[in-house]
Amino acid sequence: MTVQANVTNPGTTPSVSSLISGRTVQGTKVYSPAGDDLGHIDDIMIDAASGKIVYGVLQFGGFLGIGSDHYPIPFGRLRYDSARGGYTTDLTKADLEGAPPADRDWYENREWQRRNYDHYGVPYYWP
Repeated sequence: MTVQANVTNPGTTPSVSSLISGRTVQGTKVYSPAGDDLGHIDDIMIDAASGKIVYGVLQFGGFLGIGSDHYPIPFGRLRYDSARGGYTTDLTKADLEGAPPADRDWYENREWQRRNYDHYGVPYYWP
């Protein structure tokens, strides 16, 4: 059985399924409630045990990727907006800048993950 998503770029609306590849998500713009461009999804993080996408890693600032910051955002705070061809969030730039800084080991550090999820006001993805 083959499932076709018919999604070839971030602005495409799926015609058969709502499944999209991680490569399609990478590079997709993220917009604030006011429609401001906050940056783009640089990567997604998947919980290996459950298969659930738990973070969209937002890259913003800098020039051509130099000097930019990365903000792991719980994926539940992002909603795809086909009219904009990107993700929208109710987060502002100030919300992102107030998030716990992501150290090199953030994806292995449960205490950092707790602070991050608490900051964004979402339930933990782990039991």
